Amino acid sequence: MTTQPAQAPAVDAYLSGLLAPEDPALSEALAAGEAHGLPQIAVTATGGKLLHLLARLRGARRALEIGTLGGYSTIWLARALPEDGTLVSLEYNQKHAEVARANVARAGLDKVVDIRVGPALDSLPQVAADHADNPFDLVFIDADKANNAHYLEWALRLTRPGSVIVIDNVVREGRILDAQNTEPDVVGTRGALELLAEHPKLDATAIQTVGAKGWDGMAIALVRD
Repeated sequence: MTTQPAQAPAVDAYLSGLLAPEDPALSEALAAGEAHGLPQIAVTATGGKLLHLLARLRGARRALEIGTLGGYSTIWLARALPEDGTLVSLEYNQKHAEVARANVARAGLDKVVDIRVGPALDSLPQVAADHADNPFDLVFIDADKANNAHYLEWALRLTRPGSVIVIDNVVREGRILDAQNTEPDVVGTRGALELLAEHPKLDATAIQTVGAKGWDGMAIALVRD
């Protein structure tokens, strides 16, 4: 079954070329990931630009990324921060982290970005301790989807009113509609969406996307008092 219009990838490429053109650092980050056998699941250029703009609109100084992969989205986010800003990025896979660190250094952002290796749920308590007095202005969640609700709960602990939380891949080719689906990524994503809807400290929405990455979506939440 076709899950998106046939022209969607071409439209995505057209929009990216106009509004989110890649420079050498971004293009080389993707090429390095492919050369090292990383999964080709980084955000699209327009998705990266959206993260960049959200961080700038928020005036973010501190950001947290859960799921680094090869550092493509990391570069987009880090470029939105001031020179004395901080982006903590959590990556499960040591090899992915090494590729990401090289990509971030090539982009001249290694003084801004702190990549930590290991299961995010193990790393987050230390992140919380390190940033007890400096909450994050933006959190981007793009790791294993089974733990999305847990990551969202941590994001709430690590932010403050006015912070922005973004969760990627929340449509899953429409599989979130099936309440009987027991696949971990679907269960985790539905749990996160339900938490977004129910939590008194969150005001959220989600949008569907089509294009180079197929049929999916992104949720965006504002932390409120």
